[in-house]
Parts: sequence; C-alpha cells; structure tokens
Amino acid sequence: MTSTVLDQKPAVQPKPRRGKWSKLVRRFVRNPWAMVGLFLLLLTVFSAVFAPVIAPEPPDKADLRARLAPPSWLDETGKSTHLLGNDQVGRDLLSRILYGARISLLVGVASVVIAMVIGVVVGLIAGFYGRWLDDFFMRIGDVQLAFPFILFAIIVMTVFGAGLWKLIIVLGISQWVGFARLVRGQVMTVKEMEYVQAAKAVGATNYRIIRKHVLPNVLSSIIVLATLNVAVNILLEASLTFIGLGVDPSIPTWGGMLADGRNYLETAWWVATFPGIAIMITVFGINLLGDWLRDELDPNLRI
Repeated sequence: MTSTVLDQKPAVQPKPRRGKWSKLVRRFVRNPWAMVGLFLLLLTVFSAVFAPVIAPEPPDKADLRARLAPPSWLDETGKSTHLLGNDQVGRDLLSRILYGARISLLVGVASVVIAMVIGVVVGLIAGFYGRWLDDFFMRIGDVQLAFPFILFAIIVMTVFGAGLWKLIIVLGISQWVGFARLVRGQVMTVKEMEYVQAAKAVGATNYRIIRKHVLPNVLSSIIVLATLNVAVNILLEASLTFIGLGVDPSIPTWGGMLADGRNYLETAWWVATFPGIAIMITVFGINLLGDWLRDELDPNLRI
C-alpha cells in the first residue's frame, strides 16, 4: 500500500492564469500600429523633457543676420548652421519646436485631467443616484453643448486675456460633458448588475459601491476617451494660438510658429512646415494609441 502511494505521480498543478494586463501587453506588442503610435508619442515626450539638453540654442535667441535662413541641408552656400532653419527674427526653429512640445503636451494632458475629474464625478453622481440630480446635471450639459466652443473661448480669452493656464481651464471646462455622459450611461447599466445589488443587500454604503464596484468597471472607457481628447486639445491649442487667443506669443508654441510662418510660405516655407509636421506626428501617434485602446478595452468591440 505504501509503495503504491509513493509510486503515484503528483497531480499536475494548473498553471496560474495570466493577468488581464499581461495579456493586454502581449496584444500591444503584436500590433504594429500601436507600437508606431507609442514610438511617436515617446519621441514627443522625450523632446519635451530633454529640450534644454538637446536644443542647439535657447528658443528666444534672435539673430537678425540669420533671418529666414534655410535649413542647413538646403543651403547651397554652406552658411546656414541650423538644421531646420530660422524664423523671421533669426530664432532657431529646431529649438523652438522642441520647447513647443512642452506646451502642447502640458495643455493636452492638463486640460483633459480637468475635464475628466469634473465629468467623471458628475457622471457617477447622475448615473448612480438618478432622478433630479440626473436631470439637473444633464440639462447643464445640454446648455453647454448648445453653446459653440469657439465662441465660448473667444469670450473668455477676450475678457480675461490670453494665457497658458487660462487656455487649459477653458479647454477643461468645455469638455467635461463628454466624460459625464459616457460615465453616466455606463453607470446606469452597471448599477443594475447582480454584484452591485448584492453589495447593497449586505449593507455596503453608496460610496463604497461606487469606489469598489462601479468606477473600476467604467474606467477602461474613461481611459480611451481621455487619450483621444489629448490629441484633440493639442490641435485646439494650436488653433486658438494661431488666431491669437491662446498662449502668450512670447512662449514658443507650435500654433504660434504656424501663425508666424503663414506670411512666409512662398519665401521661407520651413517656418510653418516643420511645426505643422510636429503637430501631425504627435496627434497621429496619440490617435493610433487611442484607437488601439478603444479596440482592446471597449467590451462591445471585443465581442
């Protein structure tokens, strides 16, 4: 009997299931477009963080003798030493583009954080409690959506003046409705699930139910919307700065460089072209990541 027991092979232990995030990482690595998006975004982040190190000159250093100098690889005379050329007052374009990445990322991320915090809180309250709270917040959202954003931005920036943080606040306040409606709709579905009803039955408080059971189940959709809105806000910052309603002209921004270069498209195309390419690369990379996140995290698209 003893030998029989000893001769038996131990039961094979089942392999532990890999977590959701490890599977997500594997699918990400297998998706070439997602990798391209991450590379482009990291390139912009690297440029913004290390701008003081890799910029050849200070972004505000002017040299009228090098006014509208072409890129060094286009200058047949060999006098130009600037890789991307100079602008209308002789400032190095590469340096200004590197420093401009800081402003674009700051505006895009900070404004989305403001909109996300306001929208998620409002959406959780409106969706979970319903009734008059739902009607109150959603009617405020309807009024804001009926008001054109560009008109709202013009009024605010004209009354209070242009400025970096003013622009961030305007973008954040104008976009909370999208987060609120998204979260509200999903919360109204999640709160009817059996595990939520079971938590209520055992006496869990509303705060604990929202924090432990409701919010984690709507978080993936929030991440997707936030990622895509970062790209939108980078474009909006460039657009508002282009028409003089955004960041102060003394601060190097991609939108400001586009505005400076529009009068020199025929004689010095590089002044506006390279900042435009920087905007395109950044927005393209973020959109690729956002599209992949939407495909992976949206349960309706995973069916």
